[in-house]
Amino acid sequence: MTSARAIIIGAPRSGSGKTTITLGLLRAFRRRGLDVRAAKAGPDYIDPAFHAAATGTPSVNLDSWAMPPELLGSLLATACEGADLLIIEAAMGLFDGVGTIAGRRGAAADLAARFGIPTALVLDVSGQGQTVGAVACGFVHYDPTVRMAGVIANRVASARHRTLAEQAVTGIGLPLLGALMRDGAPNLPERHLGLIQAREHDNLEALLESLADAIERDLDLDAIWEAAAPVPGPAANAVSALPPPGQRIAMAWDEAFSFVYPHMLREWRDAGAEIRFFSPLADEAPAPDCDLCWLPGGYPELHAGPLAAASHFLSGLRAFAQERPVHGECGGFMVLGESIEDAAGTAHAMAGLMDHRTSFARRKLNLGYREATLLADGPLGSAGTVLRGHEFHYATITPGSDAPLATLADGLGNPLGAAGGRRGSVTGTFFHAIARQTG
Repeated sequence: MTSARAIIIGAPRSGSGKTTITLGLLRAFRRRGLDVRAAKAGPDYIDPAFHAAATGTPSVNLDSWAMPPELLGSLLATACEGADLLIIEAAMGLFDGVGTIAGRRGAAADLAARFGIPTALVLDVSGQGQTVGAVACGFVHYDPTVRMAGVIANRVASARHRTLAEQAVTGIGLPLLGALMRDGAPNLPERHLGLIQAREHDNLEALLESLADAIERDLDLDAIWEAAAPVPGPAANAVSALPPPGQRIAMAWDEAFSFVYPHMLREWRDAGAEIRFFSPLADEAPAPDCDLCWLPGGYPELHAGPLAAASHFLSGLRAFAQERPVHGECGGFMVLGESIEDAAGTAHAMAGLMDHRTSFARRKLNLGYREATLLADGPLGSAGTVLRGHEFHYATITPGSDAPLATLADGLGNPLGAAGGRRGSVTGTFFHAIARQTG
């Protein structure tokens, strides 16, 4: 057994205040001198970057649908190494997932049940009184393998409102772990794919300190600490998520390219790979002595003009691709094509290493889990490799003549057809890989 304790911050739905409360708790416990770590349930790039800023250590994603159980256990144990407390932020509603396979639905409740981690239930109590107790009661009894540690009331209007919520919650046998007052904490700005990225905040430290102030004022940190439970030790027979695609990896990294899962970077480094970051927005090219270039997802559509003008980056990328593999995920895939049309309808020329075109002016939400079967050898694995991950983008695509990279199915196994592209040593797809499947 590890000495670390863990707790899940869950809620009935998105928009309940999980991220605000998680960040405030992370910084508040860090103020107490604890070694506090963070994790995000499910596929998410943005929240873990905020977690890392709040704790000073990398966060990790724990996804019960995309990750084999052995990998989940290994990543959880690694996150707890040397830590006092691990706070896991749920995605969407606590029980929300896909499919019917128990423990592999991608829900935060899967983690709670598998590892015995209790949940602090965040309830937006605006417009409610005693009904808060009924909502909490439903969570207590919905799944007996998922233990509710208590309730954190959010957006509380007054002292009287707090009393009503507390009476309702304690009336069903749960403690009230705190009540965050309405407008008691700063709001986190958002854009089309979620929160504004952590790296784009000029005053992020001040924001985190302000959140911690609100949490220390309105929540019972001692009760939350006591509610957290010890975490099981590392799983046997741990598996890797995705082997490093090269010994020296040139990784695009700036405001346009930042969607890389922390568990992959750590795994690649632990396997001995060297990751060299470069900034396309600063007109930097991949180092020519690297074995592979990786263009992650991000927000290239917001920087299409500067990217089109980054002649050294584009020419260097084209030269690199003549001799070594280049792979693009989502936003990186967009940059590998002929052009990106921005929200205003202006087309910006990109690398032209494949012949598809993408548009952000003709928006269409593509969101959900994906299972990919590779059609050819490449950076993601050999032909026939099965990976799980997700898509999350608003871009539409005009396909070109390049061969597809993979066939996709959705989270329920429904076939979606061929996707992505490959031309020579260049590959790309809107699919974000989380982990390969074993067995």
